[in-house]
Amino acid sequence: MPQSPHNQLAEMHNFAAHAHAAAAVAHGKGDHLSAHELTRQAHEHSMNVHKLAEELATKDATASKQ
Repeated sequence: MPQSPHNQLAEMHNFAAHAHAAAAVAHGKGDHLSAHELTRQAHEHSMNVHKLAEELATKDATASKQ
C-alpha cells in the first residue's frame, strides 16, 4: 500500500534530521569534509520536503474549493 503524502513528508523530515545529526557528529570528530557533505544532503532533503509540502497545500486548497 502506498504511503500517504503526509507520512511521506514525515519520513522525509526524518531523513533530513538524521543527516543533520550525522553532520554534527562528523563535525564534532573533526571530519569537516563529511560534515559538509552531510549538511548538503540534509539541506537537499529539507528543500524536497518544503517543495512537497507546498504542492500538497496547493492541492488541498484546490480540492477544498471544489
